[in-house]
Amino acid sequence: MVNNERGQSLITKYVWVVETIYKAGKISFKELNKRWLRDEISRGVEIPKRTFDNWKYVIFDMFGIIIANENRGEYRYYIENVEDISKNGLRSWLYNTFCVSNALANSQGIKDRIILEYVPSGQEYLQPIIEAMKENRVLNITYHSYWKGEENNFDVQPYCVKLFRQRWYMVARSTYSYYYEQGPRIYALDRICNLRTTDETFEMPKDWNAEEYFDGCFGIIADQRLEPQPVKLKVSASQANYIRDLKMHETQEEVERNDEYSIFTYYLRPSFDFQQELLWNGEDMEVLEPLWLRKEIAGKIKRMWNKYSASENKDKLV
Repeated sequence: MVNNERGQSLITKYVWVVETIYKAGKISFKELNKRWLRDEISRGVEIPKRTFDNWKYVIFDMFGIIIANENRGEYRYYIENVEDISKNGLRSWLYNTFCVSNALANSQGIKDRIILEYVPSGQEYLQPIIEAMKENRVLNITYHSYWKGEENNFDVQPYCVKLFRQRWYMVARSTYSYYYEQGPRIYALDRICNLRTTDETFEMPKDWNAEEYFDGCFGIIADQRLEPQPVKLKVSASQANYIRDLKMHETQEEVERNDEYSIFTYYLRPSFDFQQELLWNGEDMEVLEPLWLRKEIAGKIKRMWNKYSASENKDKLV
Protein backbone atom coordinates (compact mmCIF):
# COMPACT_ATOMS: atom_id res chain seq x y z
CA MET A 1 0.00 0.00 0.00
CA VAL A 2 2.84 2.36 0.89
CA ASN A 3 4.58 1.67 -2.42
CA ASN A 4 1.40 2.41 -4.38
CA GLU A 5 0.95 5.70 -2.55
CA ARG A 6 4.60 6.60 -3.16
CA GLY A 7 4.22 5.76 -6.85
CA GLN A 8 1.07 7.87 -7.13
CA SER A 9 2.84 10.72 -5.32
CA LEU A 10 5.75 10.62 -7.78
CA ILE A 11 3.40 10.62 -10.79
CA THR A 12 1.65 13.65 -9.29
CA LYS A 13 5.01 15.42 -9.07
CA TYR A 14 5.93 14.52 -12.67
CA VAL A 15 2.63 15.89 -13.92
CA TRP A 16 3.08 19.06 -11.86
CA VAL A 17 6.52 19.67 -13.41
CA VAL A 18 5.25 19.14 -16.97
CA GLU A 19 2.17 21.32 -16.44
CA THR A 20 4.18 24.14 -14.84
CA ILE A 21 6.79 24.21 -17.62
CA TYR A 22 4.13 23.83 -20.33
CA LYS A 23 2.05 26.75 -18.99
CA ALA A 24 5.12 28.95 -18.45
CA GLY A 25 6.50 28.32 -21.92
CA LYS A 26 10.03 28.73 -20.63
CA ILE A 27 11.08 28.82 -16.99
CA SER A 28 14.33 28.83 -15.03
CA PHE A 29 15.03 26.17 -12.42
CA LYS A 30 15.04 28.88 -9.75
CA GLU A 31 11.56 30.09 -10.74
CA LEU A 32 10.33 26.51 -11.01
CA ASN A 33 11.39 25.87 -7.42
CA LYS A 34 9.67 29.07 -6.25
CA ARG A 35 6.39 27.89 -7.72
CA TRP A 36 7.03 24.41 -6.34
CA LEU A 37 7.42 25.76 -2.79
CA ARG A 38 4.18 27.77 -3.12
CA ASP A 39 2.30 24.55 -3.87
CA GLU A 40 1.20 22.08 -1.17
CA ILE A 41 2.76 19.28 -3.21
CA SER A 42 6.25 20.42 -2.10
CA ARG A 43 5.55 20.11 1.63
CA GLY A 44 8.04 22.95 2.01
CA VAL A 45 10.97 21.05 0.48
CA GLU A 46 12.78 22.25 -2.65
CA ILE A 47 13.46 20.03 -5.68
CA PRO A 48 17.17 19.12 -5.69
CA LYS A 49 18.76 19.69 -9.10
CA ARG A 50 19.86 16.07 -9.32
CA THR A 51 16.33 14.90 -8.53
CA PHE A 52 14.91 17.18 -11.21
CA ASP A 53 17.36 15.79 -13.77
CA ASN A 54 16.24 12.26 -12.91
CA TRP A 55 12.59 13.29 -13.20
CA LYS A 56 13.23 14.57 -16.74
CA TYR A 57 14.33 11.11 -17.86
CA VAL A 58 11.36 9.43 -16.15
CA ILE A 59 8.94 11.94 -17.71
CA PHE A 60 10.33 11.13 -21.14
CA ASP A 61 10.01 7.37 -20.54
CA MET A 62 6.48 7.71 -19.16
CA PHE A 63 4.94 10.39 -21.39
CA GLY A 64 7.41 10.78 -24.25
CA ILE A 65 7.70 14.46 -23.30
CA ILE A 66 11.14 16.06 -23.74
CA ILE A 67 12.13 18.75 -21.23
CA ALA A 68 14.99 20.71 -22.79
CA ASN A 69 17.18 23.63 -21.68
CA GLU A 70 18.14 26.79 -23.56
CA ASN A 71 21.79 26.34 -22.46
CA ARG A 72 22.27 30.12 -22.47
CA GLY A 73 21.05 33.23 -20.67
CA GLU A 74 18.83 32.18 -17.79
CA TYR A 75 19.11 28.52 -18.83
CA ARG A 76 15.34 28.20 -18.91
CA TYR A 77 13.58 24.87 -19.35
CA TYR A 78 10.87 24.25 -21.95
CA ILE A 79 8.92 21.41 -23.59
CA GLU A 80 10.82 20.61 -26.79
CA ASN A 81 8.08 18.51 -28.43
CA VAL A 82 5.19 20.64 -27.21
CA GLU A 83 3.12 19.67 -30.27
CA ASP A 84 2.87 16.10 -28.95
CA ILE A 85 0.86 17.36 -25.97
CA SER A 86 -1.70 19.13 -28.16
CA LYS A 87 -2.03 16.37 -30.77
CA ASN A 88 -4.74 13.74 -30.54
CA GLY A 89 -2.35 10.85 -29.92
CA LEU A 90 -1.32 8.37 -27.26
CA ARG A 91 1.15 10.73 -25.56
CA SER A 92 -1.42 13.50 -25.34
CA TRP A 93 -4.13 11.16 -24.10
CA LEU A 94 -1.83 9.57 -21.53
CA TYR A 95 -0.62 12.92 -20.23
CA ASN A 96 -4.11 14.43 -20.03
CA THR A 97 -5.44 11.29 -18.33
CA PHE A 98 -2.79 11.56 -15.62
CA CYS A 99 -3.56 15.28 -15.22
CA VAL A 100 -7.26 14.57 -14.67
CA SER A 101 -6.48 11.60 -12.43
CA ASN A 102 -4.23 13.72 -10.22
CA ALA A 103 -6.79 16.52 -10.04
CA LEU A 104 -9.45 14.05 -8.91
CA ALA A 105 -7.12 12.29 -6.46
CA ASN A 106 -6.41 15.64 -4.79
CA SER A 107 -10.12 16.51 -4.55
CA GLN A 108 -11.45 13.85 -2.20
CA GLY A 109 -12.87 16.52 0.07
CA ILE A 110 -15.37 17.57 -2.64
CA LYS A 111 -15.80 14.22 -4.41
CA ASP A 112 -19.59 14.44 -4.01
CA ARG A 113 -19.49 17.57 -6.17
CA ILE A 114 -17.56 15.97 -9.04
CA ILE A 115 -19.73 13.98 -11.46
CA LEU A 116 -18.01 11.75 -13.99
CA GLU A 117 -19.27 10.10 -17.15
CA TYR A 118 -19.45 6.32 -17.09
CA VAL A 119 -17.26 4.51 -19.64
CA PRO A 120 -19.01 1.15 -20.21
CA SER A 121 -16.13 -0.70 -21.84
CA GLY A 122 -12.41 -1.23 -21.69
CA GLN A 123 -11.84 -2.02 -18.04
CA GLU A 124 -11.98 -5.79 -18.37
CA TYR A 125 -10.56 -6.53 -21.83
CA LEU A 126 -8.40 -3.55 -22.79
CA GLN A 127 -5.28 -4.71 -20.94
CA PRO A 128 -5.21 -8.30 -22.33
CA ILE A 129 -5.86 -6.95 -25.84
CA ILE A 130 -2.94 -4.53 -25.57
CA GLU A 131 -0.70 -7.32 -24.24
CA ALA A 132 -1.74 -9.54 -27.16
CA MET A 133 -0.95 -6.70 -29.58
CA LYS A 134 2.55 -6.40 -28.13
CA GLU A 135 3.26 -10.09 -28.75
CA ASN A 136 1.15 -10.44 -31.93
CA ARG A 137 -0.95 -13.15 -30.32
CA VAL A 138 -4.28 -14.38 -31.63
CA LEU A 139 -7.30 -13.75 -29.42
CA ASN A 140 -10.30 -16.01 -29.02
CA ILE A 141 -13.42 -13.93 -28.38
CA THR A 142 -17.10 -14.52 -27.84
CA TYR A 143 -18.85 -11.56 -29.43
CA HIS A 144 -22.46 -10.42 -29.18
CA SER A 145 -23.42 -8.49 -32.30
CA TYR A 146 -26.23 -5.93 -32.05
CA TRP A 147 -27.04 -6.52 -35.70
CA LYS A 148 -27.33 -10.31 -35.53
CA GLY A 149 -28.66 -10.48 -31.98
CA GLU A 150 -26.58 -13.55 -31.20
CA GLU A 151 -23.22 -14.61 -29.75
CA ASN A 152 -20.42 -16.06 -31.88
CA ASN A 153 -17.05 -17.47 -30.89
CA PHE A 154 -14.05 -16.99 -33.19
CA ASP A 155 -10.33 -16.13 -33.34
CA VAL A 156 -9.00 -12.71 -34.37
CA GLN A 157 -5.67 -11.00 -34.91
CA PRO A 158 -5.73 -7.71 -32.93
CA TYR A 159 -4.38 -4.80 -35.00
CA CYS A 160 -5.16 -1.71 -32.91
CA VAL A 161 -7.54 -0.19 -30.36
CA LYS A 162 -9.36 3.14 -30.53
CA LEU A 163 -11.37 5.20 -28.05
CA PHE A 164 -14.42 7.03 -29.40
CA ARG A 165 -17.33 8.57 -27.48
CA GLN A 166 -16.50 6.87 -24.17
CA ARG A 167 -16.25 3.44 -25.83
CA TRP A 168 -13.22 1.34 -26.67
CA TYR A 169 -13.05 -0.46 -30.01
CA MET A 170 -10.66 -3.06 -31.41
CA VAL A 171 -9.65 -3.33 -35.04
CA ALA A 172 -8.99 -7.02 -35.67
CA ARG A 173 -8.88 -9.54 -38.49
CA SER A 174 -10.62 -12.88 -38.32
CA THR A 175 -8.40 -15.93 -38.82
CA TYR A 176 -11.15 -17.73 -40.77
CA SER A 177 -10.19 -17.62 -44.43
CA TYR A 178 -13.54 -16.26 -45.70
CA TYR A 179 -13.58 -13.30 -43.30
CA TYR A 180 -9.81 -12.88 -43.37
CA GLU A 181 -9.97 -11.97 -47.06
CA GLN A 182 -12.51 -9.24 -46.25
CA GLY A 183 -9.92 -7.41 -44.15
CA PRO A 184 -9.98 -6.02 -40.58
CA ARG A 185 -13.25 -5.31 -38.80
CA ILE A 186 -14.30 -3.16 -35.84
CA TYR A 187 -15.31 -4.81 -32.57
CA ALA A 188 -16.71 -2.89 -29.59
CA LEU A 189 -15.15 -4.03 -26.33
CA ASP A 190 -18.44 -3.72 -24.46
CA ARG A 191 -19.93 -6.38 -26.77
CA ILE A 192 -17.22 -8.92 -26.00
CA CYS A 193 -18.67 -11.55 -23.66
CA ASN A 194 -15.48 -13.53 -23.20
CA LEU A 195 -11.86 -13.15 -24.27
CA ARG A 196 -8.89 -15.52 -24.12
CA THR A 197 -5.32 -15.08 -25.34
CA THR A 198 -4.15 -18.10 -27.34
CA ASP A 199 -0.65 -19.49 -27.89
CA GLU A 200 -0.95 -18.86 -31.63
CA THR A 201 0.92 -15.87 -33.06
CA PHE A 202 0.54 -13.93 -36.30
CA GLU A 203 2.66 -11.62 -38.41
CA MET A 204 1.50 -8.02 -38.42
CA PRO A 205 1.20 -6.78 -42.04
CA LYS A 206 4.04 -4.36 -42.72
CA ASP A 207 1.87 -2.24 -45.01
CA TRP A 208 -0.94 -1.76 -42.44
CA ASN A 209 -1.05 1.48 -40.47
CA ALA A 210 -3.69 2.45 -37.91
CA GLU A 211 -3.69 6.15 -38.81
CA GLU A 212 -3.97 5.38 -42.51
CA TYR A 213 -6.81 2.93 -41.82
CA PHE A 214 -8.82 5.67 -40.11
CA ASP A 215 -7.64 8.41 -42.47
CA GLY A 216 -10.53 10.74 -43.25
CA CYS A 217 -12.85 9.00 -40.79
CA PHE A 218 -15.01 10.92 -38.35
CA GLY A 219 -15.33 8.28 -35.68
CA ILE A 220 -15.07 4.52 -35.64
CA ILE A 221 -16.58 3.59 -39.01
CA ALA A 222 -13.74 3.04 -41.47
CA ASP A 223 -15.70 2.44 -44.66
CA GLN A 224 -12.97 2.23 -47.29
CA ARG A 225 -15.61 2.23 -50.04
CA LEU A 226 -16.49 5.83 -49.16
CA GLU A 227 -13.77 8.19 -50.35
CA PRO A 228 -12.78 11.29 -48.33
CA GLN A 229 -14.41 14.35 -49.86
CA PRO A 230 -15.05 18.06 -49.18
CA VAL A 231 -18.00 18.81 -46.89
CA LYS A 232 -19.40 22.28 -46.26
CA LEU A 233 -21.66 23.06 -43.29
CA LYS A 234 -23.63 26.16 -42.34
CA VAL A 235 -23.79 26.49 -38.55
CA SER A 236 -25.80 28.96 -36.47
CA ALA A 237 -23.72 31.59 -34.67
CA SER A 238 -24.51 30.19 -31.21
CA GLN A 239 -23.63 26.61 -32.14
CA ALA A 240 -20.56 27.74 -34.08
CA ASN A 241 -18.99 28.81 -30.77
CA TYR A 242 -18.98 25.18 -29.63
CA ILE A 243 -17.81 23.83 -33.00
CA ARG A 244 -15.03 26.40 -33.08
CA ASP A 245 -13.69 25.54 -29.61
CA LEU A 246 -14.07 21.76 -29.95
CA LYS A 247 -13.46 20.75 -33.54
CA MET A 248 -15.66 18.07 -35.05
CA HIS A 249 -12.72 16.86 -37.13
CA GLU A 250 -9.04 17.75 -37.48
CA THR A 251 -9.61 19.03 -41.05
CA GLN A 252 -12.13 21.65 -39.88
CA GLU A 253 -11.70 25.17 -41.27
CA GLU A 254 -13.93 28.19 -40.73
CA VAL A 255 -14.16 29.96 -44.09
CA GLU A 256 -16.94 32.44 -43.32
CA ARG A 257 -18.27 34.08 -40.17
CA ASN A 258 -20.92 36.69 -39.39
CA ASP A 259 -23.44 37.52 -36.66
CA GLU A 260 -25.95 34.93 -37.89
CA TYR A 261 -23.90 31.92 -38.97
CA SER A 262 -20.51 30.45 -39.84
CA ILE A 263 -19.44 28.24 -42.72
CA PHE A 264 -17.14 25.32 -41.87
CA THR A 265 -15.41 23.03 -44.36
CA TYR A 266 -14.09 19.50 -43.83
CA TYR A 267 -12.36 16.79 -45.80
CA LEU A 268 -13.52 13.40 -44.58
CA ARG A 269 -15.62 10.31 -45.21
CA PRO A 270 -19.27 11.32 -44.52
CA SER A 271 -20.11 7.91 -43.05
CA PHE A 272 -23.01 6.92 -40.81
CA ASP A 273 -21.42 8.18 -37.58
CA PHE A 274 -20.72 11.58 -39.15
CA GLN A 275 -24.31 11.79 -40.38
CA GLN A 276 -25.48 11.01 -36.84
CA GLU A 277 -23.37 13.91 -35.60
CA LEU A 278 -25.02 16.24 -38.12
CA LEU A 279 -28.49 15.16 -36.97
CA TRP A 280 -27.46 15.59 -33.32
CA ASN A 281 -26.88 19.29 -33.99
CA GLY A 282 -30.47 19.62 -35.22
CA GLU A 283 -31.64 22.85 -36.81
CA ASP A 284 -28.38 24.61 -35.90
CA MET A 285 -26.50 22.80 -38.67
CA GLU A 286 -27.19 22.61 -42.41
CA VAL A 287 -25.31 20.62 -45.04
CA LEU A 288 -24.47 22.76 -48.05
CA GLU A 289 -22.15 20.35 -49.86
CA PRO A 290 -21.94 17.71 -51.21
CA LEU A 291 -25.42 17.56 -52.70
CA TRP A 292 -25.82 13.81 -52.12
CA LEU A 293 -25.14 14.25 -48.39
CA ARG A 294 -27.59 17.15 -48.20
CA LYS A 295 -30.26 14.94 -49.79
CA GLU A 296 -29.37 12.06 -47.47
CA ILE A 297 -29.78 14.18 -44.34
CA ALA A 298 -32.94 15.78 -45.70
CA GLY A 299 -34.35 12.30 -46.35
CA LYS A 300 -33.62 11.22 -42.78
CA ILE A 301 -35.27 14.37 -41.40
CA LYS A 302 -38.31 13.83 -43.63
CA ARG A 303 -38.69 10.23 -42.45
CA MET A 304 -38.40 11.41 -38.85
CA TRP A 305 -41.09 14.03 -39.49
CA ASN A 306 -43.36 11.44 -41.07
CA LYS A 307 -43.12 9.28 -37.95
CA TYR A 308 -43.99 12.15 -35.62
CA SER A 309 -46.76 13.52 -37.85
CA ALA A 310 -48.27 10.03 -38.18
CA SER A 311 -48.23 9.72 -34.40
CA GLU A 312 -49.95 13.10 -34.01
CA ASN A 313 -52.67 12.16 -36.51
CA LYS A 314 -53.21 8.86 -34.71
CA ASP A 315 -53.65 10.66 -31.39
CA LYS A 316 -56.22 13.00 -32.97
CA LEU A 317 -58.26 10.05 -34.21
CA VAL A 318 -58.25 8.50 -30.75
